[in-house]
Amino acid sequence: MKITDVPLAILRLQYRIARTPLQLVEDRVMARMDQEAPGRLMYERALGALDAAAGSALRDSALEESGITRIQRAAELGEAMRLDEVAAQTRREAEDQLATKREKAATTPQKARQSTQERVAEARQDAEQGKQEAAKKASQKVAEAKQNIAESADQSVAAAEKAKRSAQNRSKAAEKAVTDVADEQLDEAAEKRRAATSVRAHADRIEDLTDSEKDKRQADLS
Repeated sequence: MKITDVPLAILRLQYRIARTPLQLVEDRVMARMDQEAPGRLMYERALGALDAAAGSALRDSALEESGITRIQRAAELGEAMRLDEVAAQTRREAEDQLATKREKAATTPQKARQSTQERVAEARQDAEQGKQEAAKKASQKVAEAKQNIAESADQSVAAAEKAKRSAQNRSKAAEKAVTDVADEQLDEAAEKRRAATSVRAHADRIEDLTDSEKDKRQADLS
């Protein structure tokens, strides 16, 4: 050993003595924690960095290598924990998506049934409304037909009354014409009777005159 190595050997011994409490914490506290616990990983990295720095400064390759190994192990565990977290997050997202798809698939028939029931209800409502409108239109047509029939009947009655009055008027005119003809015939017969009476009276006078003339002549002859 070189004389220059003595101080370094003393310093190494002092570092190991100073590091004893840290080792006790690691053995009694950190050992109880999960290897991937964030607190333990942080402690491992800090202790590894301290060992690596001390080993490099004290020319203790074993200590330096131990520190680097500790840092790498902590980094690997941290990365593994990160990857696990990412995988767990991915798995949770996949599970959420799967649950969403399952829920959607489960609710799709229900929505389809609900949509079908709504369409059926709308169709029934439309049919009922159409039935009511058809019944209303039919009632309106029946009312219009009745009104037309009533108006036509009224018109027919009015036409019949008019025809009746016209017939009565014609009958009265015919009766009047017959009466007028009868009256004319009666007047003519009376005139003829008067003329015949006058002729008979005239003939009687002539006959009386003739008889008187005959009697006169006979008297003269006597």
